[in-house]
Amino acid sequence: MIRTILLGPPGAGKGTQAARIIEKYHIPHISTGDIFRENIKQGTELGKKAQEYMSRGELVPDDLVIEIACDRLLKDDCKEGFILDGFPRTVYQAEKLDEFLSENGQKLDCVINLEVGEDILMKRLTGRRVCKKCGASFHVVNMPPKVDGICDVCGAELIQRADDNEETARNRIDVYNAQTKPLVDYYKKAGVIADIDGAQGLEPTFAAIVAALEKEV
Repeated sequence: MIRTILLGPPGAGKGTQAARIIEKYHIPHISTGDIFRENIKQGTELGKKAQEYMSRGELVPDDLVIEIACDRLLKDDCKEGFILDGFPRTVYQAEKLDEFLSENGQKLDCVINLEVGEDILMKRLTGRRVCKKCGASFHVVNMPPKVDGICDVCGAELIQRADDNEETARNRIDVYNAQTKPLVDYYKKAGVIADIDGAQGLEPTFAAIVAALEKEV
């Protein structure tokens, strides 16, 4: 059983590494960003509220995020573990998550902190392209599609998300530094964090993550 969190700035590779962890350990991937984007796509009230913040590269308010994340953790598929990606993003959210887990007789096993320099983050963020139909992710430099602008998976058009342009990408990094980096200190004090070099490539990064997770379980 593994209960873990992936920390790291936008563009650090959390989504990619989360997919690898899910495949290996068969635990659900809980991404609040994905949940919000799905609600935006469906035009729900929650989606409309989230869109106002996400389109500016700002964080969705704590209480809104906490409500949807904790509700997801109550589902049956989380009983044997989970990986949280994009939550918590503030110390307040982390405190509320700890309270929720304690009330349900659970605790975190490990917090993975992906560390990547800002120059690399900017290149990663502004080069990302996403399939508007199936959501598959590509990168113009690091992982280009076989045909420029076309999804390898379903053949639909690839687009640059509004929050992946240079101005918004810079704002996302600044917001992370101001509001989310304190989580690293929070979890270091708790003794559950593992710092991982997220700039060393997909395979070495994943190997380091696996080593950290299996040390704790």
